[in-house]
Amino acid sequence: MNEEQFRIKYKKAVDTTMTTNEAMKQRMEDKLHKVQQERKRPRRTVYIAASIVLAAGIGVAASSFWKQGGTPTSPGTEVAKVTPNTPAASSPDSVVIPKLELPDKNSGVKTSMVPLVVYQGNIYTQAATRIDAADATALRGDKLGRTTGGIDELSGNDKYTELASNIGETDIYAVKGYDSDFRIMSYTEIDGQVYAELFEHTNGITVSSGADLLGKLHLEGRIASAEWESFESWNNGQQQYEPLANDESLAGFLASLQDAKPLAADPLIDQGIYDDENRKVIYLKLEDHTRVELTLFGKGLVRYGNDPVFFEVESGAFQALWKSMTP
Repeated sequence: MNEEQFRIKYKKAVDTTMTTNEAMKQRMEDKLHKVQQERKRPRRTVYIAASIVLAAGIGVAASSFWKQGGTPTSPGTEVAKVTPNTPAASSPDSVVIPKLELPDKNSGVKTSMVPLVVYQGNIYTQAATRIDAADATALRGDKLGRTTGGIDELSGNDKYTELASNIGETDIYAVKGYDSDFRIMSYTEIDGQVYAELFEHTNGITVSSGADLLGKLHLEGRIASAEWESFESWNNGQQQYEPLANDESLAGFLASLQDAKPLAADPLIDQGIYDDENRKVIYLKLEDHTRVELTLFGKGLVRYGNDPVFFEVESGAFQALWKSMTP
């Protein structure tokens, strides 16, 4: 190879690399812009869709998408169901969040997919906990692998292999301080800019109390700061946050979450829980800089993200926090 041929080959390789990086960077920036716009836009027309995004957002109806492990899918399968106590049981009623099964490309249902990653045979979906890019590096644990892209609404089961995703190619890491069976992180650095996002595995589990799900967030004793938002502000995308005192009321509320009674989401949604505007949202920034969002309903219920379960908190603890949130 002469000098001219080497120069041409080198330039082509550099141009290809730069084009790839620029394309990935643009995808990341477009995604961040979309998320920012989603958070700012009015919520009134989308709150019901947001509440069931896990059931329909990945491309299939709830009845065929959620499935209890080991049980054949059928039209009557519920997103989450209550399992009553047996006479000998000493624990409260539990909610089964069935294993998130792979969509059927022949189902005929086509909708936008939520961000997801397949890891160790389980589907992890975009978390309701956020992390700023500037803080992501400190939380990055061991590298778990690198995703492959290509999953879309028409993908069949054969596409859902280990580390398959619909977020493109990016490195996946464990998150320091959290079990990788629950939470992982996508992490990409391009031209010195970090792009990171948290993903959680919250399906295929039985929730007998708040500790089984909310306990995995490690909230107690780790609050650095807190804010709350009224329903009016949230519903209209105003982002008018008010400070929330990190005091005994908040501590008591968080402690009560551990023992909170789980309630299946479907019956509550069918009964019109989202028609009631008596709601508030709290944002808890932890010492590790993750930001957890919880929705509180005036009836004494709490919901984390879009998981198909609500939690009924002890009345005294709930009301103490609720009353502390006044404009």
